[in-house]
Amino acid sequence: MKTSLLNIETVTEYDDMLGVETLHPLVSVIDLSQAKPMHHMRHTFSFYVIFLKDEKNCDLIYGRQRYDYQKGSVVCLAPGQVIGIEDTGETFQPQGYALCFHPDLIRGTNLGRTIKEYTFFSYEVNEALHLSERERHTFIDCLQNIQEELQHSVDRMSKRLIANHIELLLNYCLRFYERQFITRQDAHRDILTRFETFLDQYFTGDNAAQKGLPSVKHCASELCLSTNYFGDLIKKETGRTALEYIQDKIISIAKEQLLLPSESISQIAYQLGFQYPQHFTRVFKKATGMTPNEYRSKTEYK
Repeated sequence: MKTSLLNIETVTEYDDMLGVETLHPLVSVIDLSQAKPMHHMRHTFSFYVIFLKDEKNCDLIYGRQRYDYQKGSVVCLAPGQVIGIEDTGETFQPQGYALCFHPDLIRGTNLGRTIKEYTFFSYEVNEALHLSERERHTFIDCLQNIQEELQHSVDRMSKRLIANHIELLLNYCLRFYERQFITRQDAHRDILTRFETFLDQYFTGDNAAQKGLPSVKHCASELCLSTNYFGDLIKKETGRTALEYIQDKIISIAKEQLLLPSESISQIAYQLGFQYPQHFTRVFKKATGMTPNEYRSKTEYK
């Protein structure tokens, strides 16, 4: 049984693996049902890949978790992300669709300049996009438009039009994720509650003093979410970024502790996880408009 990690360098290489025709060396729309049977493998791509799985026919590991595809599930991969499961020795027939496009295709285009805004490319697989039947048809229509352009003879507008069609698909994915955030509000509120509980526990005792200020990445990891998905969720639910939410929590705790005259500003700073009291003072003043000493003096006489 093979356990090595395969890196697929080019779109053409992936087309050849699947036994499908390459119409353009930098972009490909693949009907996976037309591909040849494959072995499972752990692999990475040196290009972007968007999978639409139409059938729950296999599982895979992406990020840190094992995931069973549901019909109409979309997973988006940025270059270098690991996906797949180890070779079991058995072959399987993939189903669904794949869109592959190399970073060189979008270089110099509007999409190339905005690709980092599509944060779902770094979502963990348990944060996959689950499409309704209508959304699935829209998704496939976009793929068909890209495929039609690939079959057109190459001219000076080809690159721009292909990039525009891909950008349209990604914008639809943004819309569909917005819908998913709304329809999963109960689950997201539960995550927000768990986030609040985590912060309460983090600032209890000497946790923060020993571990330092909690980062967004650390909070996301504790909640078993990717950083980008966690950040998008918190922004959608609260109107604030995750970092602003954490800082608001710190300021709230700091205000309570500043009411205790027995604790110095430095002690409070270290207890909250700041490495230097001056950093705490800057953060507190930016949030409240006054230094910790000024806040303490103002509240002492109320």
